[in-house]
Formats: sequence, C-alpha cells, structure tokens
Amino acid sequence: MTKSQSMKSKLIPTETWFAQQDWQVFPFQRKVWKQYLKGESGLIHSPTGTGKTYAAWMGVLADWLANESDTWKSTKRNPHPPLQVLWITPLRALAYDTANNLKKPIDDLGLPWSIETRTGDTKSSIRQRQRRRLPTTLITTPESLSLILTWTNSKELLTTLKLVVVDEWHELLASKRGTQTELALARLRRWNPNIRTWGLSATMGNLDIALKSLLGHVDYHSGEVTQGQLIEANIKKSIQIKSIIPETMERFPWAGHLGLKLLPQVLDVIKQNKTTLIFCNTRNQVERWYQAILEAEPDLAGEIALHHGSIARESRNWVEQALRDKQLKCVVCTSSLDLGVDFPEVDAVLQVGSPKGVARLIQRAGRSGHQPNLESTVICVPAHALELLEISAVREAMQSDEIESRPPLDKPLDVLLQHLITIGLGSGFISEDLYREVRTTYSYGNLSEFEWQWAIDFLSSGGEALKAYDDYHRLHFDGTQYKVINKNVTRLHRMSIGTIIGDTSLQVQYMQGRKVGQIEESFISRLKPGDKFTLGGKVLEFVRLRDLKVLVKRAKGPKGIVPRWYGGKMPLSQTLTKYMRHQLDQVSQGRYDDEELHALMPIFNTQRKLSHIPAEDEFLIERLKSRDGHHIFVYPFAGRLVHEGLAALLAYRLSQYQPITFTISSNDYGFELLSPDVAPLDEALNNKLLSEDNLGDDIIASLNASEMARRQFREIARVSGLVFSRYPGGQKTMRQLQTSASLIFDVLSNYDADNLLLQQAQREVLLGQLEEKRLAQVLQRLSENQVVIKDVERATPFAFPLLVDRLRQTVSSEKLDERIARMVRQLEKAVSI
Repeated sequence: MTKSQSMKSKLIPTETWFAQQDWQVFPFQRKVWKQYLKGESGLIHSPTGTGKTYAAWMGVLADWLANESDTWKSTKRNPHPPLQVLWITPLRALAYDTANNLKKPIDDLGLPWSIETRTGDTKSSIRQRQRRRLPTTLITTPESLSLILTWTNSKELLTTLKLVVVDEWHELLASKRGTQTELALARLRRWNPNIRTWGLSATMGNLDIALKSLLGHVDYHSGEVTQGQLIEANIKKSIQIKSIIPETMERFPWAGHLGLKLLPQVLDVIKQNKTTLIFCNTRNQVERWYQAILEAEPDLAGEIALHHGSIARESRNWVEQALRDKQLKCVVCTSSLDLGVDFPEVDAVLQVGSPKGVARLIQRAGRSGHQPNLESTVICVPAHALELLEISAVREAMQSDEIESRPPLDKPLDVLLQHLITIGLGSGFISEDLYREVRTTYSYGNLSEFEWQWAIDFLSSGGEALKAYDDYHRLHFDGTQYKVINKNVTRLHRMSIGTIIGDTSLQVQYMQGRKVGQIEESFISRLKPGDKFTLGGKVLEFVRLRDLKVLVKRAKGPKGIVPRWYGGKMPLSQTLTKYMRHQLDQVSQGRYDDEELHALMPIFNTQRKLSHIPAEDEFLIERLKSRDGHHIFVYPFAGRLVHEGLAALLAYRLSQYQPITFTISSNDYGFELLSPDVAPLDEALNNKLLSEDNLGDDIIASLNASEMARRQFREIARVSGLVFSRYPGGQKTMRQLQTSASLIFDVLSNYDADNLLLQQAQREVLLGQLEEKRLAQVLQRLSENQVVIKDVERATPFAFPLLVDRLRQTVSSEKLDERIARMVRQLEKAVSI
C-alpha cells in the first residue's frame, strides 16, 4: 500500500462520519487532516461557520483509530487514554460549547476518549482530580494552562500530548495573553518534540506573522527555522451590511444621542424574525438594551435573554442551549457570543453602535447564515449619526478585502517574569536551557542575554531597590537549577496567574446562595444597602457585602442602576479610519454612493455650508470665537486614542510660542483646543507644528507621561508579581492595588532608575495608550496634506459633538440635555436663515 493509499484508508472513518451528518467535506478540511497525519502544524484561516473546529479535530481522531484503537485496553485504573489533545480557548464561556462539539464524533465513532474543561468555572473537585490525571482531551484557557505548568508533575501529565489547538488565535495574538500562550507552547514543544500545533482564525490580516507566532520561529531541538502550513479555505463568504436609518436626520448630531431612539425599528426587526442576536460593544449597553426592549415589549418576557461574561456560568449555558433549541426570539450580547459558541444560524444579527473595526463586524455578521454558501447579513444600529460614516467605511474596506492586522507584542518583560516563576514552581529550570527555549518564541526572538540575566537577577534578589525584602527573593538557585521554594510566593502566584487586568471582581449572589454573576468593586463601593442595580437582566437590591460576596435580593420595580465595567472603550482601527477618510473624499466630490452617505446628506450639506468637507489629501481645521473662548477644531479622522495624544502634543507645541492654557476634548473624528486667548496657530503651522522631530520627548512633556507610566506600572507590577490583587481570604481593591504599585514605582525610580520594568511602563504608554507609531504616521500624513483653515461663525456639525463631549465633563446629565437642546435650536435657527 502506498503512502497515499494508507492516508486515504486512515481518513475513511472521518469521511464516513461527515457523510452520516449529511455534510460535505471541504477541500481545506481534508487538506488539514492530511497535513496532520504527515506530522505537520499550521494555521487554519476560514470564514465563520465553515467547519474550522472539525478541520482541526478529526485528524487526531483518524490517527488514533488507525494506530492505537486496537491496542488500547481500558482498565478500572485507566478508563480512558491519557492526554492526547489540549484545546486552548480565549474565553472560558466557550469551553462548555466546545466540549459538546468535540464530544459528538467521539461518541458516534465509539472512541473511549474523555473530554473535560478546566477554567475558572470548573468545579474544585474536578480540578483536584485533574492534578492526578488529565482527560484525553482538555479544553482550557491560557491562564489555566499556565497554572498546570506550575504543578511538579506537569511534565509527566503533558508528555503524552499529541495535538494542541489554539482556537480564535486572532483574539489572543496581539495581547499579553497571546504572549503567555506563546511561552506555554514553547514549553510543550520542548517536552514533546513531535507535538502538532494548529491555530484557528476567521478574521485576520497578517496571517504570515500569526503563523510564526503560533509555531515559534525556531525549533528548540534542531535549531532550524520553523516551517508551518497556512491553510486557507477557498470559500468566499457573502456578507451584506445594512443600516437602520433614522427617519429624520438632525444636522447637529452628538454621541449617545441616537442609540435607543431607534428602538422601534429594532423591535420591528425582532418581530419579523424567529431569532435575533443584538451585539453591543459593552456589557453596560447589553443591560440597557435588554431592559429597554422588555419595557417596550413586555410580551417578549421569556423569549428574550442577555449574554455577557459577567453573568453566572449557569445562566450563560442556559442561554446557549436555548438558542440551540430555538426557544429564544432575541438575545442581547457582547463578544461572548461572537467567538466559537456553536448554535444554529440566527435569522438576524444587529450591531449596536460602531463596530470599531472591520474584522469585528465580519465576525458578528457570520452568526447569521452560519453555514457555508449562505449569505450573512448584519444590520447596524448607529448610536451617533456620524457612525453611519463608519458603517459605510466598513463595507468599503470589506469589499476591498482589507482586514486589520494584529501584531504580536515585542518581549513584554512582565509576562516573562511571571513565566519564569511558573516554570520555577513546576519543574524548575537551568538558565541557559530556558533562555534558549524562550527565544524560540516569536515575541522573545530578539531577547538579549542582558535582558535575560536582568530578569533572573531581579527575581532572585529583587534588584537594587528591593533586595532587602525577602518576599522579592522569589527564585532560589540550588547550584544547578532555579526553583521557587517560598510557600507564600507559591500560593500568591497560583492565585494570580494571568495577564488580564481589570477592576477587582466580586461575586454577586442571592441571600440563599444562588449566583447571579460578577460586578466590579469600584461600582459596588458606591452603593448603599437598599440601592437597586441591574445584572443579567434582573433588577437587584443591594443588601450587604460579606466575605467579598455581594449579597442581593430581587427588587421590586422595573429599573435599577446599570453597572459600568472596566475596559468599555474601544478605539477605531487604523483600517477603519483609512476608509472613513476615503468615504469623506467621495462626499467632498458630491458622491453619495450608498444609503448611509445619502442619509447623512443633511449633515454634510450643513457642514459644507458652514465650513468645508475635507478631501483625502486635505486636513481641515476650524476656528471659532464664542463666549467660552477661542476654539480650534482639528479633524484628522484617526480615532480617539490618536486624537488624545495629538491634541496634547499640539497644545504643548503651541504653548511654546506663547504662554497659553488649553481645555481639550476629543472623539473618534477630531479634537478641540479651547483657550481664553487666541492661539498662534498660523505661526506654528509655518514652523513645524506637525513635525515628527522630537516626537517622543514632546509627547512625554505634553502628557505628563511619567504619571501615565505610574498608572501603567500597576498592570506591569500585577503581571510580574510585584503586587497581588488576590490573597488567601481576601482581595485588594483597585485603589489599594494602585497605591501598592505606585509605592514600588517610586522606590524603583529613586533607587533602581534603570530597572527594565520602568522602561517597559513608559514604552507601553507611548506605544499602547498613546499609539506613538500610529500618531507619527498621522503627523506625517497631515504634514503632507493641504491644510484648510476655516474661520466659522458657529459650531459646525463636525464640531458640535466635541462641544458636547466637553460639556459632559462639567454639566449634570439633566442640565446637559437641556443645554444641548437649546444649542441645537439656536444652531438650526441660524442655519435656516
């Protein structure tokens, strides 16, 4: 029998199982199976709903059936084969659903395999059993995998591993969780030279980098450059993007004004379809929209649900199963339902607010027509009239096949320090060996010997500033290996593993003990007994806080305070802002090629009448004098984060010409500089106001970057183990955590100024929060554009949202609504004359 014939015979059970499901095997799936049987690793890139999961799964089953099923003997002591597959998922909410999907072919094919999950939701009894023996297939998260590596028997448990699957790799890649995953995979590959690794991704631009970061750029054992298979499905998914257009378009829009005003149209969509998913960008939006829909349509009670990561696991599981059983007419959700959770395609998908990026909208659209060859449709619900411009831009980018790239992080040292403690707890390590292992990863490929030795010394002695404190002597060298022998370090590290940083989360449960979900400490600290808030669609009354549990009871009445969770704001992607400027260019030429741009005609015509609409090679600046002072409105259309940095930078540079103080507001489209005196704008523009020269120094001077670095250091200190949010029997509040981190920041600054973690904090502020690279690109673009300065007599449609954003910071919500309404009436009257 030839190799080709042998491979075909191995795949017969797989092909037969697909036929029994009445499914077609796609060429990309068969190609993955064949490459797996050859011992290859790689990345599978395919649209949502086209079978990536079974492409990665069925190869290992076929291999086991062909080579090991006849020899396997089940015993009472070993009822199932040892660990064969590790399935890494970015969200613990996906683990339960993934387990169900993987279990079906195992049961149908009669394999004696076991499947279990290990996440923060896993019962303690199961976790204890897994420390002695892992299932045949373990579905876990990056954090739980790192925790397994701290076990002293981890190598013994993991050396039988044949396959690692990293699901939704695009969600992990450009984050510290992705770096943490890279380090864990490097350890597994060292222990298992023949292990195969496959990643799954639906929406990503930089596939070549994604493949290298998944597999590592160098093989530890051979030293050769890693080669992997990039397998793309030749399936063109048809996606239709529609919008709910307001019946009347106000010419002076402002953020947050539209949203729920479109509720009647959203209700029409719900009524016209059997199942509707409504995606929101934040958990706060999910709670608000759920309550608004129920208030407007009480008859939907029992047929509508909500789903996000802060509600109890049992509630999430119920919602997911109810979707599969087609018991729900509508679910309001966050990204917790756009990644990996499997259920039949829904009739309608809505996106509330800006999608913020091309890939995100494509991912969510794929929940309708969630099968190959079916068209997916997403209906966008703008929360701001100008978000219609973003929707138009997303469609244009998608038609041009341009999706955001997600670059891996460059050697974050806090993640490395955490990993060194993890390995020191588990098997211990020889410095030279682990250094070579770490450098096989893409993120740490250029880690220098100096940086490595600094990390070892810092963990061993605490460095110059912390060497007097025993708690910072975390690594012990026994003459051969580095190990962790301090029991307190061991306990705290295992409780705090991971790179997800947020406010301290507290468990919310009824007085009788049933869990509702989680809420952040900063929110609950503002409540007093008797206050009402909503969580999971339920109106709850706060009773008391006991043992870090928020005890509640069901409240009477339809309304409560809606919580806000950490990390609610998302920046516009660079790809999206590029196409927004392209669409504006079309408008500047009088072209309104789609329904969104056509709907915005009243706004654009008013903007053109009062000022100007910038072409793609133009840079618009407006000046206005009002009773508040002298306003400069700048419109780079580059996203909020860039505008925040750019506004501070230009304010600083303008102040170098004359002493002047600015009040700043910014949004995704531009920013405002308000000053009591006229700013020397013309002089500064003629003298390198937009220059990239001395950019880093000017950013640091303009933004008090040292204070921003101090705050960023909280995250770095938490990840690297200098401070801990969780302790046995207690948790630190966010304020306590920040205070502890600030104290260490000051100590290091005063006594160990060259500490590499301080340098990392400043680097993360510049590259992450301020997007220095992107800011430099925007400055270059603006300096090459033709500057168009318009002196206007009143606020324009582009300027009005910036005025509102500034007022929102100083005026109460009730007075703000009244003031905005008065401003709009005055502007409308002036424009109509």
